[in-house]
Amino acid sequence: MIIADLHIHSRYSRACSKSINLDNLEKYAKIKGLNVLGTGDFTHPKWIQEIKEKLKEDENGILRSKTGFPFIWQTEISLMYSQGGRRSVHYVVLSPNKESSDKITETLGKRGRLDYDGRPIFGINSVEFVDMLKNIDEKIEIIPAHCMTSWFGIFGSKSGFDSLKECFQEKANKIYAVETGISADPAMLWRLKENVNLVSFSDMHSYWPFRLGREATLFDFKELTYNNIIKAIRTGEGLKGTIEVNPNYGKYHIDGHRNCDFYCDYKESRKLNKICPKCNKEMTIGVEYRVEELAKEEKGFKPRNAKEYYELIPLQELIGAVYDTKLMNSKKITTIYNKLISLFNNELNILMNVDEKDLLKAADEKLVNIILKNRRNELNLKPGYDGIYGEIVLSDKDKVGRNKSLKEF
Repeated sequence: MIIADLHIHSRYSRACSKSINLDNLEKYAKIKGLNVLGTGDFTHPKWIQEIKEKLKEDENGILRSKTGFPFIWQTEISLMYSQGGRRSVHYVVLSPNKESSDKITETLGKRGRLDYDGRPIFGINSVEFVDMLKNIDEKIEIIPAHCMTSWFGIFGSKSGFDSLKECFQEKANKIYAVETGISADPAMLWRLKENVNLVSFSDMHSYWPFRLGREATLFDFKELTYNNIIKAIRTGEGLKGTIEVNPNYGKYHIDGHRNCDFYCDYKESRKLNKICPKCNKEMTIGVEYRVEELAKEEKGFKPRNAKEYYELIPLQELIGAVYDTKLMNSKKITTIYNKLISLFNNELNILMNVDEKDLLKAADEKLVNIILKNRRNELNLKPGYDGIYGEIVLSDKDKVGRNKSLKEF
């Protein structure tokens, strides 16, 4: 099984950690349990220089570090344009090799600047964008990123479209997959009945494992090659499923106004005509409501070719909830996390596989209970809205509390 996170950013993307480098990405990918990463931001002139210095491409389009860890050529592009209204859509772009990646950079460079942001913005419409990249190389993959997100998703409430056909018109058959995003999951997207596969990646802005690999895609084939990855994304053959977070964890799952400290589900939002009762302005409408607007099937619909998926909150978030601290890199959380990693190899193994008896030998019973609830997708979550992450909600009896000494770990 190959676990891939192919939506990565460098330190040159806006709002991303300045400590992101290829060494840290590899280090924490291994700790997370990932087998392959996207390079992120290959159109940025400084980041591509690091990629070419640090990674060597093999004959299968896979870039490898000195230790052999694999990367895929990948970037994210933001398009902002007018088409029946203001549109803002983000795309993950995968490229088969250095030559095609350089041609993408050269072509986009003729349409605008690339040096100011790892996620550059272009006033190109989506039809032209697909045509432009496919003329470079048919093996270039274009995936609508975090497809339901309010502001930059292809189906988003603020500037998205109602269907892939509306967005891509005669080029819709060139789109083979969409990225679910952290505020949506496959069960929600199945209801839209778009004829595409579903992939999931983290869109991380830092290399820490509570961001890196929080969403990922599971592939199953004998050899890691770019062609095998693209075949799986396009046909579903070798695409085994996805790792998701519960959509309530996402920053745009339900409707609300962060400045007014108000949020509600789509049923209440309908009653309010999408208007915030505190300021009388339209709320940021989240993914839940948008799915209901676009759905062609009732909740619970599952297509015959549906892939398996797992909903998992990152381990450091679980530790923080149990030990009542929100600082993910605190000494307490880091100590507990590192102990578990040293015993069980990587985070995804802990979240998905390690037996309860073995976990109880290594961790407090309350933490083990939350890990198992997470595995069964039974956690109670306060949903995220208008740019605010969701939160795990635990009763006092489920918490260890802040006062336990580190010596007890």
